[in-house]
Amino acid sequence: MAVPYDYYRIFYYVAQHKSFTRAAEVLGNNQPNITRCMNNLEQDLGCKLFIRTNRGISLTPEGVRLYGRAAAAFEQLRLGENEIREDCSLKTGSISIAASETALHLFLLDRLAAFHRAYPGVHLRITNDSTPRAVEALRRGQVDCAVVTTPFQVKEPLHETTLLSFREILLCGSDFYQLSAEMRRLQDVESCPFVCLGTGTSTFSFYQKLFFKHDLTFHVDMEAATMDQILPMVQHNLGIGFYPEPMASPAIAEGHVTQIHLAEPVPKRSVTLVEDTSHPQSIAMKTLKKMLLDSTK
Repeated sequence: MAVPYDYYRIFYYVAQHKSFTRAAEVLGNNQPNITRCMNNLEQDLGCKLFIRTNRGISLTPEGVRLYGRAAAAFEQLRLGENEIREDCSLKTGSISIAASETALHLFLLDRLAAFHRAYPGVHLRITNDSTPRAVEALRRGQVDCAVVTTPFQVKEPLHETTLLSFREILLCGSDFYQLSAEMRRLQDVESCPFVCLGTGTSTFSFYQKLFFKHDLTFHVDMEAATMDQILPMVQHNLGIGFYPEPMASPAIAEGHVTQIHLAEPVPKRSVTLVEDTSHPQSIAMKTLKKMLLDSTK
């Protein structure tokens, strides 16, 4: 039969203070009850733990051994309690986020900066990957959440919340300037060289489906590894490419690139927060989520 945990707690305080009476005071108990519990502990373990004299108590060799183990255990518990209290106050803690390139630049970076200013003790770990890989990392429990761009599909226990809607526009550099002179249809640009993220990304899937909807083929001539590579590649005439309108506006205003206006509307995309509802969230993650959602109101 297992020894009650409370017996070891009482033993720890009796051994620490070398007094049943003092241990009773610290524990808010009474001395006879403390004595009874220690007698039961000695009986359960089959050995003497204390040497009782008129001048107080001392530990037997077995008691010294047990106290070494008990002290180590209670010190670890004390450290654990302190860590939990600090996590709850957000003085410490950590959050791991898998983010797609577009989501990171369009939405997440500004919010993470605000969170870090408010809670500098919370460690942030950001992995930058395609939407499918970010969602898969969440599914495997490698990150606390994913902030990614549509389109993608999730199944329970994963849950998605829309944070931001945005539209992408078609851009070109100086060599393709004639395309911006008038309204174009998708079929007018189908044969042009395109700069885009590669297969396996939500961006490629999005435009592949868009062109297919109009009985056209979307092909990537210049594959970018990250979203922030697309704009300079378009500017240097490696091809034309779709880019989030909010991120493209400064380059258009400065004349680095030009928008090609399309007759067919490009559907809006979204930046979404994806969570695994089967796992409990830390205090830090709950606080970040609230900040992300509040910023969308």
